[in-house]
Amino acid sequence: MPKIILAECKQEVSTFNPVPSEYEDFRIEQGAKMLPYFRGVGQEISGALTVFDQDDSIELVPTFGAKANTSGGVLSASGWDRLSGSLLEALTGHVDVDGVYFSLHGAMQAENENDPEGFLLQEARNLLGDQVPIVISLDLHGILTDRMFEHSDAIVTYHTYPHVDFVETGQRAATVLSRILNDGVQPVTARVKIPALVRGNEMITESGAVSACIELSKEIEASDAGLSAGVMWGNPFTDVPELRTNSVVVMDADAEAAKSYALQLADKFWAHHEKMQVPLTSLEESILIASTVETGTVVLMDAADATSSGASGDSNAILCELVRQGYPGRALIPVVDPAAVRAAFEAGVGATIETSVGGAFDTERYQPLNVTGRVRMLSDGRFKSESFGWDWDSGDTAVLEVDNVTLVVGTRPVSLFDRSWFYANGQDPQQFDLVVVKSPHCEPHMFADWCASLIDVDAPGATSANLHSLGHTICERPMFPLDEIKDYQPVADLFSRE
Repeated sequence: MPKIILAECKQEVSTFNPVPSEYEDFRIEQGAKMLPYFRGVGQEISGALTVFDQDDSIELVPTFGAKANTSGGVLSASGWDRLSGSLLEALTGHVDVDGVYFSLHGAMQAENENDPEGFLLQEARNLLGDQVPIVISLDLHGILTDRMFEHSDAIVTYHTYPHVDFVETGQRAATVLSRILNDGVQPVTARVKIPALVRGNEMITESGAVSACIELSKEIEASDAGLSAGVMWGNPFTDVPELRTNSVVVMDADAEAAKSYALQLADKFWAHHEKMQVPLTSLEESILIASTVETGTVVLMDAADATSSGASGDSNAILCELVRQGYPGRALIPVVDPAAVRAAFEAGVGATIETSVGGAFDTERYQPLNVTGRVRMLSDGRFKSESFGWDWDSGDTAVLEVDNVTLVVGTRPVSLFDRSWFYANGQDPQQFDLVVVKSPHCEPHMFADWCASLIDVDAPGATSANLHSLGHTICERPMFPLDEIKDYQPVADLFSRE
């Protein structure tokens, strides 16, 4: 009876967010409790279980599952030590297992570890031995390090952005592991480094230029010897030594095919890299444009403060500019500010309060704005995401009406890649003249398909697509668009456990 370990550790961080993440920011599931939890949610391990459950001979060994409640700043040293220690302790004693499925994100960073995923894989390998196959899944915004390749047998990545294939990715990873255990396939991996940090609509896998890479990746996986293929363009905001874009191909015992395909993927990607940037509109001009739209809703994409990408969520930059210009329409804006929420709760629904909003955490980028507002709604901040039905928690949350602006104010950051936080707090974006969306992209039906105008704003923030504004110091260089790259010659590196 083959025994398969299940483990998870997932967080995406922005190095440029001044607020450190902590152990308490993670949802933790351990041991036997993991199975009912993952069978009830749509995540990677959930998908893997649908594959493993079809084989009655498999004995599942659930160990430790950790997923950050939302992206954030660099994990504190104490938080990382506790998290990694707990996970590795859960693996101890399982040296008799036959395989491991490890669900990772890839864009973690801790104060005392720039390659958390690589460290976990290295230590897991030390505990379990060289002969146990380890298959991992990763977000395509993850960072790939040599250490990750050296201590895993196969890597499986998402194929979609915006991400909608969590379950399918887990299924693909579980299938690869099953083929290693049951069919004797021998994974060999080719990786090509691509010196590019990219953002923007061309990265949308349904319609952007990157779709050619995804289509080829799927063709490779469907081939007789194909096990896994993809392009990972990393998280531009996680400033670590091996940050870059990578093409990755895993084949069954065919090194030459793996190298050839990985080079083809890199070529397809590099052919379009210059347009894989976001055309940004200045903060001042964005509000001027919004003021000219007479009918419909203007959506201002404030990706610089995208909490799902690692920002702090406390930007009031667009709010301040709306006030400065005297924008006349009704606006809906999300912001994180614990002190403002406390003031609203102390006053109660219907009360008028004087408080400040914004600049609660990122005090170098944002200055608090003093406002007078009416408390319209209070909640505990617990709700389910519109996208996947996941449980989210923004802490105590208040809705404040400040003249023509409605503010949804939370105690802690929560992902904003859909409309669920607005809906959970009684606000319908389509009823406003202007809506601030703190995300680089949402599924089209949420905003893009119905809004009158969508503007990508060049606002300050820890996840700004204006990468020159962030201050990378340790990532690989030269790197587009931080540097000019005149001559790129792709090279395929091979990794194999055999």
